Amino acid sequence: MIDIFIADDHEIVRVGLRNVLSNESDMKVVGEASGGYEIIDILKKIHVDVAVLDISMPGLTGLELLSQIKSLYPRLGILFLTMHPEHRYGVRTMRGGAMGYVTKDQAVDVLVQAIRKVYRGGIYVSEKLGELIAHGLHARNGKQMHELLSNREYQIMSMLAKGLNTKEIAGNLSLSPGTVYTHRERIFEKMKMRSNSEIIYYAITNDLLE
Repeated sequence: MIDIFIADDHEIVRVGLRNVLSNESDMKVVGEASGGYEIIDILKKIHVDVAVLDISMPGLTGLELLSQIKSLYPRLGILFLTMHPEHRYGVRTMRGGAMGYVTKDQAVDVLVQAIRKVYRGGIYVSEKLGELIAHGLHARNGKQMHELLSNREYQIMSMLAKGLNTKEIAGNLSLSPGTVYTHRERIFEKMKMRSNSEIIYYAITNDLLE
């Protein structure tokens, strides 16, 4: 039996996943959560084989959770189920230790297949994500500029690209404006840019805006 944990901030998604997975004779949903901060505590109390996480959640994001969970439970299979297309977060999550990435517009049987593969210790990637990973390996220095950023820096870069200012980003992430400013300067340095306008242009041309 595959013990599965679901983390998604939309109840309708969690209910739908429970219903779908309950029809599989070898799968059981043993826990769920709607926000990032509660997930680590829950995982300490139950046995989980595969954790199905979303990227965008209140509190800790899926990317932040990924690093924490992998440090605490290195053998736990982590599969992302998200609305974000592969080119936005797919390569980043796989480099961070995830074992699969499925978008919510894919068929239900794709998710079921991915869970089984991750449970067996395999890696599940779509053909599109596989091509992105292969392209990254052959690209100059192996990375595009935004892939040089840490998860927190990428999160702040995405907010800058949406036009948010330092104070707005600080409020959304519960950080001090000074901390956000420091991250912003590091983003500019790593991406060899000097203004928010360049960040916005880069995000648009690389289809990184949500």
